[in-house]
Amino acid sequence: MMLEVLPSRPRACWLVALSLCAAGCSLFHPSQAPLPSPPTPAAPPAPVLPKPTATHRFELTPEDGDLVGYVQKVTVGKDDTLPDIARRFDVGYEEMLLANPGVDPWLPGVGREVVVPTQFVLPAAPHEGVVVNVAAMRVFYYPPHKKSEPQLVYTHPIGIGRVGWKTPEGTTRIVSRQKDPVWVVPESVRKEHAEDGDMLPAVVKAGPDNPLGEYAFHLSWPSYLIHGTNKPYGVGMRSSHGCMRLYPEDIAVFYDLIPIGTKVTVVNQPYAFGWRDGTLYMQAYAVMEDDSRDWDKNRKRLLANLMNPKQRQKIGQRIEGANNDVDWQRVGDLAHSPRAVPVPVTGNQPGLDTVLESSMLVENTLPEGSNWDGKTGLLVDEKTFNDLVSGKSQAPPAALPNSPASAPASPAAAAEPAGTH
Repeated sequence: MMLEVLPSRPRACWLVALSLCAAGCSLFHPSQAPLPSPPTPAAPPAPVLPKPTATHRFELTPEDGDLVGYVQKVTVGKDDTLPDIARRFDVGYEEMLLANPGVDPWLPGVGREVVVPTQFVLPAAPHEGVVVNVAAMRVFYYPPHKKSEPQLVYTHPIGIGRVGWKTPEGTTRIVSRQKDPVWVVPESVRKEHAEDGDMLPAVVKAGPDNPLGEYAFHLSWPSYLIHGTNKPYGVGMRSSHGCMRLYPEDIAVFYDLIPIGTKVTVVNQPYAFGWRDGTLYMQAYAVMEDDSRDWDKNRKRLLANLMNPKQRQKIGQRIEGANNDVDWQRVGDLAHSPRAVPVPVTGNQPGLDTVLESSMLVENTLPEGSNWDGKTGLLVDEKTFNDLVSGKSQAPPAALPNSPASAPASPAAAAEPAGTH
């Protein structure tokens, strides 16, 4: 009997179906999940910066020599301007600009590190009473002390007279002081402003509109005062008509601290020299536009004249160039491009770049022990600030009632018109 052979085509279909069935089963089998990516390492925590402390009161020690304070750096915050940071750290507008060349004062850049020049070379003047260095736009007060007590010094930024209204130089004294002073506007000033459509009152009583602020010291130079201001953003620049103005919080402390009769010495030292640990430092500021000295002629001798007698004696023949210990090239560079921070100029010490790189980065917060509360008298917009710079926002006040009518006590005061702000 012969067997019937099955057709080959159905058998092939059966094998294909069997294969598909097996494959289909594998489709429903759960596939293995991919391995998770390794976790991203957490960013290291931001370094904890030291909190700043106020740099306006110092005990003078032999170790400090002629320098007080220390240079600081801060990181610009979201809404910060350089004037904001200046007020926060009790430095002046021009000081901040010199320390940070090329930085836009109104848009300094969030996250940028800026230098806060809070180290100071003491002026070459007796450590007695009030000493003002107009080139630095800074005041120093040395209160009386007993021999057994340390000498203290207080320092704050000031605003000084604009070009044509120069703050006088020389020696005077505080003859009186006044809380809530009244501003009597001279007729000539009222007429001048009226021509520009700015009508000024004859008298401005004490209050927020008074440019003298809340406190004023009268000097033996008629019509010249040391006083506060109702526009604190003008401190640290040439913004007055001859008087010296302080931040409101600083003049308030001085008012209670400085007695009547205190000697006031006003110097013009754009290059301040001081010793520390056997090294001579130089702190350079901009030469004032109306400084009549020719700084390009015999610079060494002019610089020597800015030193006090002890400094000149200590450096001796080095001023004349007989000794190469003084780095005159560095001195010249600092004078040409002042940065408002002390830099060593003897002993082959590191220069400006190293001084700035090694300065302390601190929190951009109100320093502990500040006179300011960080809230009152905040800055205003750039236009108002520029109006102050150009002199549009404020006119020179007249002498206060009962001001002495005698001639000024210094030749500089006699040569310049006087104003009381």
